[in-house]
Amino acid sequence: MMECKGMRRMSSINQREMTVQGMVLRSAPQGDYDRRLVLLTKEKGKITVFARGARKSSNALAGKTNPFSFGNFLIGSGSSAYYLKQAEIINYFMEMGQDYERNCYGCYFLEFADYYSREDTEGLQMLKLLYQSLRALLKDSIPNRLVQNIFELKAMVINGEYPEVFTCMSCQRELSEGYFSVFRGGVYCPACHKNIIDGMYIDGSLLYAMQYIITAKIEKLYTFVLKEDISKNFNRIMINYRRHYIDNEFKSLALLEEL
Repeated sequence: MMECKGMRRMSSINQREMTVQGMVLRSAPQGDYDRRLVLLTKEKGKITVFARGARKSSNALAGKTNPFSFGNFLIGSGSSAYYLKQAEIINYFMEMGQDYERNCYGCYFLEFADYYSREDTEGLQMLKLLYQSLRALLKDSIPNRLVQNIFELKAMVINGEYPEVFTCMSCQRELSEGYFSVFRGGVYCPACHKNIIDGMYIDGSLLYAMQYIITAKIEKLYTFVLKEDISKNFNRIMINYRRHYIDNEFKSLALLEEL
């Protein structure tokens, strides 16, 4: 990620101005000519910013307030809101608009990050995950569904809520295979799973993959693929886990499920 030195110098002139690095999660019309943005930022987490005149084609902010736009944003702090004064976009992710399926996945990632992010909290990890996940979507070498499942699990890790996949939930022995329980939030070894009514078998390959996703640096996440049957099992586990622990209906996910 980059910093705009010129914009940082400008922010020092006025204490009510600051430069944040982030990505546009949402953009909606506001009034006749303005836009209301939701940004995920490294410095302040999720913030709402108003871009005055951004809907005018002649405005300097036109074209810099679209979803997926990643860069440095100079914002001013008013009495009750932030206002966008300048933007330097580093990556527009324009390729997302050229492929319907990838665009649906990308929109889901934005919506998921919006749901998990909070205001006035450091948002670096979620921003990095979102950026790297969008880049992974643009690679033909990694299936989109696998990118989705990796993104979901790592986002849960960043939020501090993820399943126990390292040791058995009952006897605490290290696992080489087991049975995943959504209701209990983790894996049971073959000897302890008999009383688990929702246990889904998880072999060593998938278990290792989930352990890797949980512990790996974000920059190293998208460096592997899974066999089709293992990937389908991973997706099934993530669908059930998400439905049980996330009380939110994602509009973009509904579109994905129709593909």
